[in-house]
Amino acid sequence: MERTGIITMKGKPLTLVGPELKPFDKAPDFTVVDQNLTPRTLADFEGKFKVISVTPSLDTPVCDLQIHWFNEEAATQPGDVVVINVSMDLPFAIRRFCTTSGIDKAVALSDHRDASFGTNWGVLIKELRLLARSIFIVDPANVVRYVQIVPEQSNEPDYEAAIEALKTLL
Repeated sequence: MERTGIITMKGKPLTLVGPELKPFDKAPDFTVVDQNLTPRTLADFEGKFKVISVTPSLDTPVCDLQIHWFNEEAATQPGDVVVINVSMDLPFAIRRFCTTSGIDKAVALSDHRDASFGTNWGVLIKELRLLARSIFIVDPANVVRYVQIVPEQSNEPDYEAAIEALKTLL
């Protein structure tokens, strides 16, 4: 399934692959890898509120701002909230980035192998094989409660709107 007219990158229209997720949809499973190449799935975060920050590539200015914002925000959340960042970056690049940038609260994961997160969650950019900048909030029962896909990928997401949505669930 391909969707157009949703996002642009520097004004250029792009195609998203996968379904359009909406609040109250069941969260699709995924298989990504962590910085040690260990497979991670939705079940690894069972019973927690999941704030999923999706970035095209951590080594870009806006993505750097986004993961830092969520890393700082993660430190202020209760123990039943996990902040996850998913990108197509290689696990080794994620480890280097997180180590040198002090990312120690957000869980940074890579979808580079199968693009299963991007495809299942509808945020795989066909033309670039990157993930579209977006935010999802998923409740402990794995129901999607909030979706924000940033229309212009070179812009930051609306962080405050996402956190306000999370606060209404806690």
